[in-house]
Amino acid sequence: MNLNCTALSRADLEALKVKYEAEYRKLADLKLDLNMARGKPAPSLLDLNTAIFEQMDDLDAADGTDCRNYGVLEGLPEMRKFFGDVLNIDPERIIIGGNASLNLMYDAIARLYCFGTSKTPAWRRKKQLKFLCPSPGYDRHFAITAEFGFQMIPIEMREDGPDMDTVEKLAASDPAIKGIWCVPLYSNPQGICYSDEVVARLGKMKTAAPDFRIFWDNAYGVHHLYGKTELADIFEACEKGGHPDRPYYFFSTSKITLPGAGVSMMAASYDERQFILKHMGIQTIGHDKVNQLRTLRFLKDADGLTAQMEKLAAALRPKFEIVIKTLDRELGGTGLAEWTSPRGGYFVALDTLDGCAAETLRLAKIAGVTMTGAGATFPLKKDPRDRNIRIAPTYPTCEELQMAMDLFCICVKLAGVRKLLGEY
Repeated sequence: MNLNCTALSRADLEALKVKYEAEYRKLADLKLDLNMARGKPAPSLLDLNTAIFEQMDDLDAADGTDCRNYGVLEGLPEMRKFFGDVLNIDPERIIIGGNASLNLMYDAIARLYCFGTSKTPAWRRKKQLKFLCPSPGYDRHFAITAEFGFQMIPIEMREDGPDMDTVEKLAASDPAIKGIWCVPLYSNPQGICYSDEVVARLGKMKTAAPDFRIFWDNAYGVHHLYGKTELADIFEACEKGGHPDRPYYFFSTSKITLPGAGVSMMAASYDERQFILKHMGIQTIGHDKVNQLRTLRFLKDADGLTAQMEKLAAALRPKFEIVIKTLDRELGGTGLAEWTSPRGGYFVALDTLDGCAAETLRLAKIAGVTMTGAGATFPLKKDPRDRNIRIAPTYPTCEELQMAMDLFCICVKLAGVRKLLGEY
């Protein structure tokens, strides 16, 4: 049973500090060299996909298209059907991209900025641009809107998604607010899943900007660890709400097959899709169809993808359990931290006492464990309470991860006790 540090006397805290400092030095003497800064698949996870390089005796698509050559801007029909079956999206909404959905998101913002939408003018003509950013969130989302000069407005994340009262109030009152970032299933980093009510409210809410866009990055839409979690249909919600052009949907196989050679996609309303293809056709003659074919022959269909995800889940589950069990054992009841227990996705989020995240990560790095930087999960890397830490357990081996988590927990405790003692 751990002591609640926030209720201890100063003398007891001083004694704990001495104890934690000794434990920290002991672990630091191991001279670890572990990097958990990003959510990368481990080599052992990538090895589950080696068969992707087989079954490539011919390079013709189902309709006879020679995938070695130019063309098919919107992507192979069978690839679009595959994504449609997996995500319950009409293939006629879908455009296939390259290996990264992040690239498609960046291009979407750039296209809106330069050319606008199918019905409204370019965003660059506006004096001010703003974007809603549920936080903690994905640092690369925020980097894109920062690149184009948006004022980013943090939105608190609740257990069922972003604080919709705030989202609705802001979006309805300010025409400069052009969109919102969303990771609706197993959000990065907290693992939160958007409720049906949140999805419905996003679809029907009034916005001062007629060209408001929902960037629906369903990156972990099939990354279930403990049974499937259903996500409401954002296209249906927006159509029912009278805003069919509102959602831009993104997905990829990057963390399903090979991150450096995945297949990405975006989906939009039928009008927006035609507008996007018009401009994309100036940018490229078509993305890598050989890779589309290779990925499709490996995964085969929606059932094949489910089977592959079950293999990945079986490999990832022990790592997530190491993280949660270690946090429960070492930090449970101390009052020094709170954390999520996600049922899917790629991350675990932990909140330290206010003002302790940067110090915790500094201590960990000195001792040989590098993690995602403090503030990274907020716009402009500014966590107003300096408390959120993203734990990425996927890359280390289980043995390495256990050592890293043991050290990390000591760092949380040492930083927390020092904070309670007023040392920084």
